[in-house]
Amino acid sequence: MTRAYGPAEFAQSISSLGPFESSPHIAVACSGGPDSLALTLLADGWARGAGGRATALIVDHAMRPESAAEAAAVRDRLATAGIEAVVLTRDGPPLKSDRQAAAREARYALMTDWCRRAGVLHLLLGHHRGDQAETLMLRLGRGSGVDGLAAMAPVCETAHLRLLRPLLGVPRERLILFLRARGQAWVDDPSNEDDAFARVRVRRMLPRLGAEGLTEPRLAATARRMARARIALECAATALLARAAAIYPEGYALLSPGELGAAPEDTGLRALARLVTCVGGGRHGPRLEALERLYGWILHGGGPAGRTLAGCRIVRRAAGQILVCREAAAVEAAVAAEDEALWDGRFRLSAGGGRGTRLGRLGPDGWAQVRSRRPDLDDQSLPADVRNAIPAIWRLEEVVVVPHLHYRRMPTDKNAIDQAALTFFPARMLGAARFSAVLDYA
Repeated sequence: MTRAYGPAEFAQSISSLGPFESSPHIAVACSGGPDSLALTLLADGWARGAGGRATALIVDHAMRPESAAEAAAVRDRLATAGIEAVVLTRDGPPLKSDRQAAAREARYALMTDWCRRAGVLHLLLGHHRGDQAETLMLRLGRGSGVDGLAAMAPVCETAHLRLLRPLLGVPRERLILFLRARGQAWVDDPSNEDDAFARVRVRRMLPRLGAEGLTEPRLAATARRMARARIALECAATALLARAAAIYPEGYALLSPGELGAAPEDTGLRALARLVTCVGGGRHGPRLEALERLYGWILHGGGPAGRTLAGCRIVRRAAGQILVCREAAAVEAAVAAEDEALWDGRFRLSAGGGRGTRLGRLGPDGWAQVRSRRPDLDDQSLPADVRNAIPAIWRLEEVVVVPHLHYRRMPTDKNAIDQAALTFFPARMLGAARFSAVLDYA
């Protein structure tokens, strides 16, 4: 007989996802549905027991006229339970194509920004075992490999916080029994019944698939096994990168083809994908077919001309090394040089460049200005392919600071930013935290 999920089990699950600071302040994504509502109540009880507190984050996607009132109702319901809640409203044009993916991206952006400003290090998400099984089936339908079939991780570390899924091994019915035992009502999201969404269609298929042995527990267990395989492959790729690649603060890397070729092909491809994603400032790796072509070019030659992939330019150097740098033609437009500005998905500015300044690439015109004032800097200071894409602070059409060249238009300007204020901060780090697996399913 199925029994309700309880606080003791939750405490054990969330503790396995630690460590946590003393008196932790955690955030919980809460839509008001049964999964997120159960998570919010359980997390609040756990945080209070640890001398801390929980804040529920309710996102109003502003996709329907009634969404603001619905978000306010969830906030009021949580307030009745003594739980602090904040409504975050998406501001922007209507979501048209791939609405679920766009809404998810907006939701995570809003919650991450709130956590960053509030100094919250842990954001809890209410995904459960059924969600994991559905994710596996969706990825299988897309032809995913090991990484995709590992589905969702219980811990995901980002630049600003840790995303935690403490319910990933828990059946949904046990969460509903927990709410019923507490006399707690929840909100049903109508989009969960809309056949326009692939996840809903897969969810409706699962009972029939279960009759053929593809049950929710077995699918979730398969995702766990794929996660273990992914962890092993990621560890091998990390070890290879430590031997084969050197990455520089200007945002480029040097790669040893010999080390790359000595590793198993799958490990080499994985390491190469991670390297170009990091240097290119992207969030997702390149397509396998294009990656395989680049891998073959690196190992087997094919001419001196460089290659491009994932926003990177890849060039063979005379010493035999491979230069991987940002493709100048793919660099983003300049942004205002303000505190915490993020440019090109690769560089973060921690101290503003002053009024009327902007952060953008140096490029040939900027380099000509720098050379005219600093003849000690020559073409050997940095490879031209690297130099064209490094960041510079501009005022109108004049280069005023190039931190990585230690250049200032006015050498006596003590307020000019230096290299320490402008850091290489790619969306996907070269040595990011490894994937994690659910240890046990409830």
